[in-house]
Amino acid sequence: MGYFIAYTLVFLFGATPFFEGVAIIPIGTVAGLDPFLTAIIALIGNVITVLLIIVFIEHINAWLDRRRKKKGKPEKTKKNERAQRVFTKYGLPGLCLIGPTFGSHLTALIGMSLSGSKSRTAFWMILSLTLWCTAIAFLSLYGIGYLIEDNETSNMIRNFIESYN
Repeated sequence: MGYFIAYTLVFLFGATPFFEGVAIIPIGTVAGLDPFLTAIIALIGNVITVLLIIVFIEHINAWLDRRRKKKGKPEKTKKNERAQRVFTKYGLPGLCLIGPTFGSHLTALIGMSLSGSKSRTAFWMILSLTLWCTAIAFLSLYGIGYLIEDNETSNMIRNFIESYN
């Protein structure tokens, strides 16, 4: 039961904006979870929420505009301006491939706002997230696995997971 709870948390954190799949994979690896299963589950959670953003983009943009105006915030933020520069220079593929560095959900939102094509944005976001999660899983397996094999934090997390088995 402990692993079920752990992988459910991986899914939920992978689906959470600004936490995302690429952040949860190393944490799951330190906790003793399989890095590739963790990557797959985190990727699924991340992709589902990104696709929901792409499908409901019109409603999300309207809600964000109302919220921004109500709080008196500027229309452009530094993240939006940086994403606009990346989009101008590299197009939608470049924006999506670099997107997880400043949030895949925000990238999908900006990509849809700038390109308007749901299918192209979905394709490039899924490809980008798959590449990022795979790379992070390999780094977690070969990097973190050797650096943090037996320390107090990883032992505490492992004991917590094992206590539910």
